[in-house]
This record gives sequence, structure tokens and C-alpha cells, in this order.
Amino acid sequence: MIRRATRADAGAITAIYNYYIQHTVITFEESLLCDADMALRIDKVGGSGLPWLVAEESGDVAGYAYATPWNERSAYRHTVEISAYVAKSFLSQGLGTRLYGALFEELRKSGIHVVIGGIALPNAASAALHEKFGMKKTAHFPEVGFKFGEWVDVGYWQVRLND
Repeated sequence: MIRRATRADAGAITAIYNYYIQHTVITFEESLLCDADMALRIDKVGGSGLPWLVAEESGDVAGYAYATPWNERSAYRHTVEISAYVAKSFLSQGLGTRLYGALFEELRKSGIHVVIGGIALPNAASAALHEKFGMKKTAHFPEVGFKFGEWVDVGYWQVRLND
């Protein structure tokens, strides 16, 4: 089941995200978050009128996806950046695809023009997920992140949803 996230989901979302902070370069955050921090992020996305979705498996939050404004300047108001995270125990089960499918549907309905996704590279699985939704690689920034003692490249994928 995929549904809108609420503040009550903050603990489960934090647990999923903190795994990626601690063990991967997929996110460039380096400090663990607390549930209150995540609840504020959920509120901010909702307050901007954009979707934050969670996927439930057997009543537990197994993953999430959301969109945020690409930039605060008003001319960017029709462009969003998307992210998705899946609990380690649910990887490679199609959950990211289901989450992005629901997210893209909501973004189309809301009139969003362009969707952008940033990917720490290399990450073939994430690139494949984004490309499954018609996204094309449009930028590559070498060594813009530094985490766990290594430089990390970032690529950007984008797709136009609505004319």
C-alpha cells in the first residue's frame, strides 16, 4: 500500500534514512537525524503542496519517496527534485519502482513540468530506476561530495512531465 506520509511515520522514515547516512554515500548527510527533524521535513514538503509518500508492507513503512522544490526562486516553481529510500530488507523487490510510479502520477496531476533526480555515482541501480521513468542523464559533477574519506561524483537525471 502506498499512501501520503504523516508525522506519525517520522520514526520509521528516520530509521530507513539513518541507515543510508551511516553506511552509504547515497546521501551526503553525515549526521544522524532524530524523529523530530524528520517530522519537520515531512511538514515542510506537505506545506509546499508536494507529495511525500510511504510504502507499507504488512503494516510497516518499508520505503518512501518525496518531491521538493528544485530551487526557492519563483521561476523554478514548476520544477521539483525527487528522492526515494527503501529499507534495506526490502531492496530489489520493486518497491522503489512502485513508489516512483505513484509519485510521478501525483506530480503529473499537480502540473509539475520538470522532475530532477540527483544520484551519487556510481549507482547503477538508482540510474536504472530513474531511467525506467523516462529520465535522462543531463549533468555529471565530478568529486563534489566528500564522505567516508572519498570523493563522490553526482549525476543529475531529468524528465519533462507536462507541457
